[in-house]
Amino acid sequence: MTGILLSLGHGYSAQELARRLLPQGWRVIGTARRPEALAALAAGGVEPVLWPGTPLGPALAQATHLLTSIPPQAAGGDPVLAAEAEAILAARQLAWAGYLSTTGVYGDHGGGWVDETTPCAPTSPRAAARLDAENAWAALSRAADLPLAIFRLAGIYGPGRSPFDRLRAGTAQAVVKPGQVFSRIHVEDIAAAVAASMNRPPQGMAIYNLADDTPAPPQDVLWHAADLAGLPRPPAVAYAEAELSPMARSFYADSKRVRNDRIKRDLGLHLAYPDYRAGLAAILAAEGRER
Repeated sequence: MTGILLSLGHGYSAQELARRLLPQGWRVIGTARRPEALAALAAGGVEPVLWPGTPLGPALAQATHLLTSIPPQAAGGDPVLAAEAEAILAARQLAWAGYLSTTGVYGDHGGGWVDETTPCAPTSPRAAARLDAENAWAALSRAADLPLAIFRLAGIYGPGRSPFDRLRAGTAQAVVKPGQVFSRIHVEDIAAAVAASMNRPPQGMAIYNLADDTPAPPQDVLWHAADLAGLPRPPAVAYAEAELSPMARSFYADSKRVRNDRIKRDLGLHLAYPDYRAGLAAILAAEGRER
């Protein structure tokens, strides 16, 4: 299957999706909010659109698939729906829409397991805004009779966004908070899951957790990356004493393990990187080939 994807907020994960789709014959139209980012999109084979700033009606009139990675605003809700809901409703040829959300909507579970049926209880304003945006997209999906896939992403890593970068920059901290555990997902597996959903649109709306099989404490992942790269292990730093930005510290408010059974069962997905060890090894190997 091929078509025309309109990717709103064409960032890290969406760019990996485009690298998967373009060789298959897809057209990808991607938006960026900064004019200087448009050339980079074009260099990757994506048709660039400045948004906000350019009406999306013409692109929406062509698109068969719509993906948004744009986060909600602190005030004002989802910016895409605020500005373009009528144009989306008018795009009757759309066969699928996708929304990239976060597992942060589940809140804190003390290291316990969550799945897509777990009630959401976000602990931060940012995660609460994500849940509100999910609900707004679900309402639009019903109004437009448009199949909608909501992807709740665990911690994203991949080339250019991995512990290796922080280790080499000397900014990595092995922050230890007893009982803390996170789930992660490699960017290539995000792209594979989204592409699989585009090929298997849900009946109505579906929610998918995107996480690998191996939740782990953050310091374990960092130390494994250091060992792989032959770099010194950063010493353990107690969470209470760590130098963290307010946003980084907020991530430690939630501890949970995220189940991924649904993407395997409903989308037939086989994770390329079922644990951080496989993902980190692949990143390091790719870096070696590029040198």
